[in-house]
Amino acid sequence: MNAFLHSPTPAGEPKLTSLSHGGGCGCKIAPGVLSEILRGSSNMPIPEALLVGLETADDAAVYQLNDEQALVATTDFFMPVVDDPFDFGAIAATNAISDVYAMGGTPILALALLGMPIHVLSTETIGKILEGGRSVCARAGIPIAGGHSIDSVEPIYGLVVMGLVHPKLVRRNSAAQPGDVLILGKPLGVGILSAALKKDLLDAQGYAQLIDTTTRLNTPGPALAQLKGVHALTDITGFGLAGHALELARGCGKVIDIEWEKVPLLEGIENRAADGQVTGASGRNWAGYGHAVQLSAGLSKVHRDLLSDPQTSGGLLVSCSPDHANAVLEIFQKEGFHSAARIGSISNDPVSETAPALRIQ
Repeated sequence: MNAFLHSPTPAGEPKLTSLSHGGGCGCKIAPGVLSEILRGSSNMPIPEALLVGLETADDAAVYQLNDEQALVATTDFFMPVVDDPFDFGAIAATNAISDVYAMGGTPILALALLGMPIHVLSTETIGKILEGGRSVCARAGIPIAGGHSIDSVEPIYGLVVMGLVHPKLVRRNSAAQPGDVLILGKPLGVGILSAALKKDLLDAQGYAQLIDTTTRLNTPGPALAQLKGVHALTDITGFGLAGHALELARGCGKVIDIEWEKVPLLEGIENRAADGQVTGASGRNWAGYGHAVQLSAGLSKVHRDLLSDPQTSGGLLVSCSPDHANAVLEIFQKEGFHSAARIGSISNDPVSETAPALRIQ
C-alpha cells in the first residue's frame, strides 16, 4: 500500500481540519443521542424484499432484486480528518465503500456527496478532494456516476455506494452464534492519530500510518461471506470497537468476551492515549454505552479510551465458527491485512438489562 504524500491546502487557505468541529467518523452523533433520534423509525412498514433495514443498526440496507441478486445501498460522509485535500477525499471514499464490503457485497457504483465553503476554499483544493475520492473508487473498480453538491459552512465529503450480493451470502451484524470467535481486520488507533494531528503532535511516520490504514479498502468482505462458517460481519467505525461489538452482542443476544492483549493496535497508540491525545468522540461514545461494558481490574482509562476510540475507515470484525478461524485469517493475509487477529469470542451467556453485554479481559 503506497501512502499518499502530505500536501496541505495552498498558501493563504485555512487548514481543512480548522474548518470543522470534528473530523472523520468522530463526527458521528453519540450512540445514546442517535438512539433517541431514531426512536420509532423501526415502526415503518417493511417490504418483504428489504432483507436488511433499520432494525439492527447494520452497515447498509439490502434489497432483494431476484433469486440471485440483492442490492446493497449505503451512504457515508464526514468532515476532514486530515488537512491534505487528496487524502481527505481518499479516506472518506474508502470509509463509505467499506459498508458494502461489510455486508459481504461487491461495490458497483458510487455517487459523490459534497458540501464546501466555496468562498473559503479554492476550486483547486475542492478538486483535489474529489480526485482523492475518484482514486479510491478506481482501486475498488467502480465509477462515480453522479452526485450532489451544496455550499456549506463546514467542508463535507462522502459517497453513496451501491453494491451487489447473493441474497444467501448477505452477512449481517446480528447473526453471530454462541461459540463463535471474533477476528479484527485492522489495528485500532485512528482516532488517537487524528487527535494528535489536530494538536500538531503527529510526525511523518504517524501520518503515514494514518493514511495507510484509512485508505486500505476492506476487500476481504466478499471472500469472507463465501465461507459458511462466517456468521456475522461489521466494520469498526465511529462508535469504536466496544460500540460495534455491542451491536453484535445485542444482535445475537449473547455476551461477547474480548481479550485485550490480542487486540491489534497501531504503533505507539497506547503512549499517545496515555498522553491525552484522544478525541472528544471517545468520551461521548463511552458515556453512551460504557454502562454495558465490563473492564477487568487490570485495565485503565487508557484502555477505555482505546475501546471507544472512533475508527474512521476501520477494520472488519468477523464472527465465525472456530474451525473457520484460520481460513478467515488466511483471507485477510492474502489481501494484505497482516495485523488481522483473533480477539475474542461469543459466549453462551444471554444479554440482559442488568448485566454487561461486553466483557473486556
